Amino acid sequence: MGLTVLEIEVGNPADPDNTISVEFLIDSGAVYSVVPKRTLDKLGIKPLAEEEFRLANGTPLKRKKGGAVFRHGDRVGIADVLFGQRGDHNLLGASTLEALGLSLDPLKRELKPLPMLLAATFRWPEGRERWPCSTQGWPWCPSDSIPGRPRS
Repeated sequence: MGLTVLEIEVGNPADPDNTISVEFLIDSGAVYSVVPKRTLDKLGIKPLAEEEFRLANGTPLKRKKGGAVFRHGDRVGIADVLFGQRGDHNLLGASTLEALGLSLDPLKRELKPLPMLLAATFRWPEGRERWPCSTQGWPWCPSDSIPGRPRS
């Protein structure tokens, strides 16, 4: 299995131009990124909460959590960050990758731009009981999974 390492600038959202370069192991299976506590302290990032996690072997551990700015090239995002302790690896997690608009190709071990989608919600006009697909004979329709909605 290959490892993907990336150098990224980390900063304080209150002072985003003041950053420190950190080398991360990309772990798309981790939700949060882990940055050494001393780095976050230098940036003036304060913990906002403490979370409990379980390691793969079931061992529980607690880490403080805050928020940080992450920069890679022309990409910038803000994401939750865990205050790493001695022995913790610098990890770049999925929420940070998403905040940067990036995804990891698991086969090529390369970062790729994440398709950025902006979804809108809408309300059906009065009297409309079904999605258009329910009248088109499609094999599956979202209205089929809504309790109380008539099935096509």
